[in-house]
Amino acid sequence: MGKPTQRYFSQPIQTESDVTNEKNPKVQSKEVITYEVTDIKKRPWGRRQADRHKKKVKQKSNPNPTFKGRVRPSEKLLQKYSKGAGVSIKGVKTSIHQKKLEKKEKNIKFATEQAARTEVLLTEDVGYLEADDGETTTQFTQKHIVNSVDITAATKHFDLRLDFGPYRAKYTRNGRHLLIGGKKGHVAAFDWVTKKLHCEINVMESIHDINWLHIETMFAVAQKDWVYIYDNQGIELHCIKRLNKVSRMEFLPYHFLLASCSEQGYLSWLDVSIGQIVGQYNTNLGRLSILTQNPWNATLCLGHAKGVVSFWSPTSRDPLAKMLCHKAPVTALHVDPTGTYMATSASNRELKIWDVRQLKGPVQEYKLVTAANNLAFSQKRMLAVGMGNIVEIYRDCCATAAKKAYLRHRFVTPISNFNFCPYEDVLGVATARGFTSLLVPGTGEPNFDSLEANPFQSKSQRREAEVKSLLEKYLKPPKVNYEPRKKAKGKGGSVKMAKNRKILQEEAKKEFIKQKKELLPEKRSKEK
Repeated sequence: MGKPTQRYFSQPIQTESDVTNEKNPKVQSKEVITYEVTDIKKRPWGRRQADRHKKKVKQKSNPNPTFKGRVRPSEKLLQKYSKGAGVSIKGVKTSIHQKKLEKKEKNIKFATEQAARTEVLLTEDVGYLEADDGETTTQFTQKHIVNSVDITAATKHFDLRLDFGPYRAKYTRNGRHLLIGGKKGHVAAFDWVTKKLHCEINVMESIHDINWLHIETMFAVAQKDWVYIYDNQGIELHCIKRLNKVSRMEFLPYHFLLASCSEQGYLSWLDVSIGQIVGQYNTNLGRLSILTQNPWNATLCLGHAKGVVSFWSPTSRDPLAKMLCHKAPVTALHVDPTGTYMATSASNRELKIWDVRQLKGPVQEYKLVTAANNLAFSQKRMLAVGMGNIVEIYRDCCATAAKKAYLRHRFVTPISNFNFCPYEDVLGVATARGFTSLLVPGTGEPNFDSLEANPFQSKSQRREAEVKSLLEKYLKPPKVNYEPRKKAKGKGGSVKMAKNRKILQEEAKKEFIKQKKELLPEKRSKEK
């Protein structure tokens, strides 16, 4: 017979089976069980709670106790890659800015040490011409150099005789492709290493300048009236009529900007990624024909007839800075690839080397035989000077004074322009009768960064690099400034400026109150 149903508020009814179970239990144990209860640690909550996803690193004992750690690079190597003395944080008041500067200095120090360590991986080295006793390097001609080098290097010396000059020539950033354009309309693009021709056309108009764009499949040509863009098959892609009467062009690769100056005194920047004019200003400085770019901060440098060099950016209608470099008209201008030194020449036969980072006096001064019409720096800071039909190359002429030329070459016809080929010991010279490739040992950088500029780039790598550079432009756009890096001047600079600003504000406030007091009696008298 089962148990009767119970409600939760009713008392339990004891049955006969329960009584028998109590009298005869199945298990009878007199053993007492004790439990140890310890204090339970409180678990942290909120931000103090430990992150379970992070793996805890277990410190292992050093298996090789004799190993004392990585060897520090020598002081000579560290001095080579040093960025200079560190910034003092004594004048910085807030702790936040102090920590930022400390972190920045720590990163710079780490980068310097890493650069010194990785120099072991740079297998290639630079070679120069060395003269014996009683000889000079200027005695060596191109025939001597070609006979002394290997076959692959000897093939890089060639001469093109063309009839549509005077010509202008430009190399790509990786130094693999060459573009030449003649005054009478002849344009040709080719791989100068393998001598493979991409295209050759005649635009049937006068050509004033040519330039590669961000890749070797497109180039710009400044023709009689407007600027045209062609592909590597010679097909016209665009005609930019807003850029008219252009005399010189420069391409800023990290900003995708095609900069140009015109005969009417206008300076323009065209964004080739979106096809829009970013900036176009009238410089009010007359005809512009001397233009170059500073690779360090992407500013444009213009040379003028009054001996002045001005620096421009697309965000400013006025020049960022002006330098009186010569007392005579500027004839040529160039900035080295690191953006440290600038070379200028004038019609009074002067050649001056300036430190662009400091708007001060020249670092070096030279007096030439005749006025220089063209200047060009190599990747190893060799300076090529073009005077009429003669080109001279100077070595170590920036930090120290060069007593004589490193190499000299004479042409039959006048030189129109020249450029050093990146990552090659080659100087490409465009003349009135064609183009000549000269071998100049020690001018090119022997070790290249394949992510920056790869001479052996494939098609897939080129496409990938183009997409990556476009993403970098729009996700992290670099600024075009005269001073793109932050500067901390310690006890001077910003503190003094703030004090001066405060004084000026107080003076303006006092003057305003004074004027107000003078006007109040006049108003009251009129009301009466």
